[in-house]
Amino acid sequence: MSGDEIVDRAVSTLKRGGVILYPTDTIWGLGCDATDERAVEKIYAIKKRPRGKSLIVLVEDAQRLMRLVPQIPDRAWSLMRSAQKPLTLIYEGAAGVAPNLPAADGSLGIRLTHDKWLQRLIRRLNRPLVSTSANRSGLLPPMCFDEIDTAILGAVDYAVALQREKKARFAGSTIIKLGHNGEFKILRA
Repeated sequence: MSGDEIVDRAVSTLKRGGVILYPTDTIWGLGCDATDERAVEKIYAIKKRPRGKSLIVLVEDAQRLMRLVPQIPDRAWSLMRSAQKPLTLIYEGAAGVAPNLPAADGSLGIRLTHDKWLQRLIRRLNRPLVSTSANRSGLLPPMCFDEIDTAILGAVDYAVALQREKKARFAGSTIIKLGHNGEFKILRA
């Protein structure tokens, strides 16, 4: 199957409210259309994740990020420019996603991906993409496709046939929570 066919199949699955298993810019992840409340619920169920623990979202460019976060602090741009590995920023007051996606305080973790395949997938979907590790909540995330639990494999609607032999360079992204006044807190380095 060609790269375009894989993107087509993934986008078709996502637009039908399905969950995909895919290689992210960090580890293997579970993804869905971040605007689809039922699809987000499916991911919580697959992971057996408490609803109070929010999920993160991937976007392909700054324009989509600015549609989700009306007030992006200047500090966010400087953090993104200086990041040495994938960076997830937690913003206050994100909008335009499923209501069950943000944390109870209304914040949302968003990562601007630099991975070309992910950018193409999100651009074709034309919506932000949920990204969470492909493991049951509380267990170690898979660093490669072969480490994904068979229960996870059996629960998704489509497993992307790319980079299955590749081991992840990063065990996850750096996570930083931003405040409106420019202050920030590193939650995971």
